[in-house]
Amino acid sequence: MRVLVIGATGAIGAPLVRQLIDRGHEVTGTYHSPGGAERVRAMGARPAQLDALDARAVREVVLAAEPDAVVHQATALTGLRSLRNVDRVFARTNLLRTAGTDALLAAAREAGVRRFVAQGNTTMYARVGGPVKTEDDPLDTDPPRPARESAAAMRHLEASVLGAGGIVLRYGTFYGAGDDGLVEPVRRRWFPIVGDGGGIVSWIHLDDGAAATVLALEHGMPGVYNVVDDDPAPVREWLPALAEVLGAPPPRRVPRWLARVLAGEFVVNLSTQVRGASNAKAKRELGWTLRHPTWREGFAEAYGQGGAGAVAREARPAAPAPAR
Repeated sequence: MRVLVIGATGAIGAPLVRQLIDRGHEVTGTYHSPGGAERVRAMGARPAQLDALDARAVREVVLAAEPDAVVHQATALTGLRSLRNVDRVFARTNLLRTAGTDALLAAAREAGVRRFVAQGNTTMYARVGGPVKTEDDPLDTDPPRPARESAAAMRHLEASVLGAGGIVLRYGTFYGAGDDGLVEPVRRRWFPIVGDGGGIVSWIHLDDGAAATVLALEHGMPGVYNVVDDDPAPVREWLPALAEVLGAPPPRRVPRWLARVLAGEFVVNLSTQVRGASNAKAKRELGWTLRHPTWREGFAEAYGQGGAGAVAREARPAAPAPAR
């Protein structure tokens, strides 16, 4: 297929482009920042500069690429920053998920694009009931106040893409890149265990996330898929393990009331109430096999013996021959 990857130089975009090319697809990858063209060419794709919030530019790029498929991976997140006001941190990303998604879908319809895949996340599930959610479980209707705009933006993206017959991949928390912004806060003990540390996180290595995306693009049915590893775990379990891999001191423990004062309500909820996700549907329907089935070994590979400079390894999706 001719595939247009929006956000080709991002955390998930880069391994995705490489894997698509390995599978025989012809890829055009968009970039926004200076130097992006060289990075896209180095991966074997054709570069296209794009501000995904410029609807006219989006139309021109999509029509010029003449794609069979579009993958929307555009975000504007750089590292782990204060999450006291999530909506402020995610302001541009929220626009990319609303106005940017609308512009891409309109251009894709005009260009006759057959397949459309977009990036979602698993933090949207309702914080009630069991600790691990499937795609059929309800989403959170009352997110923490500092994240309400961000939750609304993600709901807009999902509704728009699914309404157009596309696919939404709800990724877990990414890891595996040398510059993923996760390592330094843990190494410096800026990332504490809040309260009982019972918030459940589902992780996904970037290579495995890219592999699932390729499979969804090639033969996934329209709908939602959780793209996570096999091992959802509470903060109190994975955070000390990551600190140990990094050779860092154990994380601090902070009561909820103090974390609420210092970091805000969203961080407290993320640390104590967020739910994990099941990958059963993606494995069953996409034929997806993880190379990093658990963060327990994945952290050691990504961050051990050389630490945070490790670069995400390339992986090939376990699947039938690629569609053309």
